[in-house]
Amino acid sequence: MNEISVYKALSNPVRRAILTWLKDPAKQFANWNPTDQEYGVCCGLIQKKANLSQSTISSYLSILESSHLLIGTRYKQWTYYKRNEAFIREFLLHLSDAL
Repeated sequence: MNEISVYKALSNPVRRAILTWLKDPAKQFANWNPTDQEYGVCCGLIQKKANLSQSTISSYLSILESSHLLIGTRYKQWTYYKRNEAFIREFLLHLSDAL
C-alpha cells in the first residue's frame, strides 16, 4: 500500500467530498439511475455536483483512482466511478494500527 498517495488524495477537500458523495449515490445525485449501481456514478454527474470544470474533475478522479480509493469502470462512452470499499477498509485498519 502506498499510503503517501492516499494521504495526498485525501488532502484535497473536493476529493474528500467526492468520496463522501459516492458513499450514498442515491441520496447525493438527483439524476443517478439505480440501474447504474453495478458501475457507480458517471463522471458527468460528479462534475455537475462539484460545479468544477470537466478537466479538474477528471484529474481529481484520476488521483483517487490511482491511489486505489476509487474504481473506474468504462461502459460504452462513459466512465463510472465507485468507492473501493475493500481498500478503504484496509487503509483505515492500517491507519488505526499505525497510530
